[in-house]
Amino acid sequence: MTHIHKAILLAFAMIGIALLAVAGIVPEETAQWAPLALLAIFPSVLMGKTRNCGAKS
Repeated sequence: MTHIHKAILLAFAMIGIALLAVAGIVPEETAQWAPLALLAIFPSVLMGKTRNCGAKS
């Protein structure tokens, strides 16, 4: 999966949580912290490339 696909998937997850909060399914307090939590869970989207310890560049 490319970096762009990961970023788009993460954005859709954030938008989905926001829409669930608007619909009343997810509490607003949870929806406020969800984008930060998603970025903490998936840091590879922020770093850009995967880190392979044994890979030669």
